[in-house]
Order: sequence, then C-alpha cells, then structure tokens
Amino acid sequence: MTPERYQKLRRTLSLRQPDLTLLTDQIHKPRNIAALVRTSDAVGIHQLHMVWHKDEHRSYSGTAMGSDRWVDVIRHESMDHAIGHLHARNYQIYAAHFSDDAVDYREVDYTKPCAVLMGNEKQGVDQLAASRVDKHIVIPMMGMVESFNVSVAAAIILAEAQSQRQNAGYYSQSRLGDEEYKATFFRWAHPEVAKYCHQKKLPYPEVSDIDGEIIDPSIWYESVRSLF
Repeated sequence: MTPERYQKLRRTLSLRQPDLTLLTDQIHKPRNIAALVRTSDAVGIHQLHMVWHKDEHRSYSGTAMGSDRWVDVIRHESMDHAIGHLHARNYQIYAAHFSDDAVDYREVDYTKPCAVLMGNEKQGVDQLAASRVDKHIVIPMMGMVESFNVSVAAAIILAEAQSQRQNAGYYSQSRLGDEEYKATFFRWAHPEVAKYCHQKKLPYPEVSDIDGEIIDPSIWYESVRSLF
C-alpha cells in the first residue's frame, strides 16, 4: 500500500458519518441504486439501508464505480422492519413525500441521527411507511415536471445534510467508534484477507499504525494454516 493510499483511507474514514443514512424502498433501476451508493459515499455515509426481497436482489456493482465497496449496504425484507430498526436506534426518518404536512427539505435538522427515505421510481414512498416516519420533506419545483429522478433528489437532500453537518463541525473529527474504525479500515485496505477471515470466522490480524500493513504477515498466515 502506498503512503498516499494509506492516508486517503484514513482521511475518508475520519469523515464518515455513522448517524446519517439513506433508506430506499424497492428502487428498481440498477443505475439509480448505483447513483445512490455513490452519493452516499460522497457525503460520508457509512451505512446505507435498502429494502428489497431476497428474490429481487439486483446487481448494481458494475455501475457503482466501486463505491459499493466503501459503503456498507444493509438489506431489509420490509419497510416496516427497516423503519423499526432505525427508530430503535433513535433515528429521525425524513421521507421525501408529497403531503399536506410536507416541509421544504432545508427546514429539517440533519445534524440529528437521521435517515432520508426515498421511495421507488413508480409509486414513491408507500403510504404505510409515510405514516410511520417523523417528517415529510419536499424539494420545491419551479418547472413543469413534478419531481426529480430519485437519485438526483437524494443527492440534493444529502448535499443539504452535508452542509448542515459541516457547519456543525461534524467532519472535523472522527465520529466512528474505535472498533468500527479499525474493522472498516481493514476491510478497505485488505479486502481479500478480510473476505477470508469472514469465511473462516477469524478475527482480523493486527495492522501497523504507521503504514496500515499487516504486522508480521508470514507469522499470521502460518498460525492460520495450523488451524485448518
């Protein structure tokens, strides 16, 4: 690993926002999924939540430009489960949804632990989901069309979230817990070894704080081989 790459990985991790996320409901088009993942990475989202059924899992990595490697995508079987999961962790959920109670997307507080809910391309946010979220938000439209593409709308909203958090100093210090920081760094820096450790249910080996490389890799590999 070059010193430049090591520093870039560490800098990116130090900017991650563990309490800001995006929640999507049955997004259909792979290019939209890819764009949402890329936007999430760009604003420092650590985990992205998506609702789809197992038999409807879609491949999007080919158009995600590798950004899916940097953002953990958590799949939920239902919107009910996803909303419950986030509310249990004290997240506010802001749904991009037209309603009589909807407010301008710039009027809500994104410095709180929060999730932005985006509905699918055809039906938008499900009515049951809309009834369970904390607030409805809209992007004011000035033209003939009624809405932006879902990935564009998410980017606009998340840019506001980034701006609020930047003004609050959230990007000026590392906000990931120490264990999460170390584990994520290892997955990013050593993806093949991390994959092997997951398969074998092994803890990650220690890495150097100087260059991010595995400490005494030959000794670690030998100890691992002796286990199997």
